Amino acid sequence: MSLIVQKYGGSSVYSTERIKQVAEHIVATRRAGHDVVVVVSAMGDTTDELLDLAGEVTDNAAPRELDVLLTAGERISNALMAIAVESLGVEARSFSGAQAGIHTTATPGRARIIDVQPDRVRRSLDRGAVALVAGFQGISRETGDATTLGRGGSDTTAVALAAALKADLCEIYTDVDGVYSADPRIVPDARLLTHVNYEIMRELAVNGAKVLAPRSVEYASRHRVPVRVRSSYGDDPGTMVTGASAVPSAEYSNVVGVAHDATGARITLGNVPDTPELTNRVLQVVTDIEAELHFTVQDTTRTSPGMTDISLLLPAQDGPAVLRSLHPHCRELGIEDPHYTERVGKLSLVGTGLLAQPGVLATCCETLAAAGIQLETISISDLHVTAFCPADQLPEAVRAWHSAFDLGASQLAAVHAGTGR
Repeated sequence: MSLIVQKYGGSSVYSTERIKQVAEHIVATRRAGHDVVVVVSAMGDTTDELLDLAGEVTDNAAPRELDVLLTAGERISNALMAIAVESLGVEARSFSGAQAGIHTTATPGRARIIDVQPDRVRRSLDRGAVALVAGFQGISRETGDATTLGRGGSDTTAVALAAALKADLCEIYTDVDGVYSADPRIVPDARLLTHVNYEIMRELAVNGAKVLAPRSVEYASRHRVPVRVRSSYGDDPGTMVTGASAVPSAEYSNVVGVAHDATGARITLGNVPDTPELTNRVLQVVTDIEAELHFTVQDTTRTSPGMTDISLLLPAQDGPAVLRSLHPHCRELGIEDPHYTERVGKLSLVGTGLLAQPGVLATCCETLAAAGIQLETISISDLHVTAFCPADQLPEAVRAWHSAFDLGASQLAAVHAGTGR
């Protein structure tokens, strides 16, 4: 008998009818002889609706109380799923994140899992029940408060439970068939990748692919949890994510896909002293509030001697908090207020050994120029080439790179996989 952890996202459980359909799938898995743990996200747009309710009360809600409020969404869908499973004749037990033993840091809205002690979940499995755990939440070991895990928190919950329970497989059910070489809504001939290793999956996720949350991939890699991404609307096998490495077989076969993110923002400090101390001070502001930072650019071409422009590229949702934290430092140092720009697009070509292929960077630049894309900055590492451009030009840029590297062609080599255990 194997142990499978299944996670269902909000789009998979957006209605009670969908909950009943998912319950049938869960019961079928249990009756096939598997132990089953299920992690459920909030139904559809519930989280946004709860935030809207808080906004109707005040535009300055305490972060602690927002966490308490938002955990309700997952607890509702989790309990409804347990009711649906039991209506089909299979015992089920639902748990909040705290009841499931998910211990986190204390940071409201973006807590991190530090330990999982799933004793109650294990006892439910031992008695033959399906265990259902509310995703996206836990309890702070420091304060005892309810916490939420931020974007992709249910993915991370599922992988963390799979690791703690030593599950044989973690299945992430979503509204797409798996991991593609690009967003198929933008690139019609995007290729479904049957196998991807942890390293490549993390690069795709960090650079904008929405199929798996970056933190869940990091957790899976650290604990060697095999993850399968598949559609909740069919029986296709989807994409397997394990620890195996790619096997090159053609000039650009190490290039796996193109990821993009249209939700970026830029904060620029103009004509500031070009010193390591100032740069470190700016970066420390980002670190102190635990904001994400995608990229840092220093530009001396348009400044006075000894001065530089410092640009921070980060998610737009983190922009206001970083701005607020930077303002007192700017006043203290006599620096003009930062310039803030939203709708900054990030485009990333993902693969392995890219630095060893000198033609990759040239092809990226030439392709964007030929497509009329306004390239703002570009960088290369062994795992990705990342460029920034206006967000409204991203779809054309994604299609251009995808075509230039033949990622939709039949000769694209899927990343080979093993068990990764």
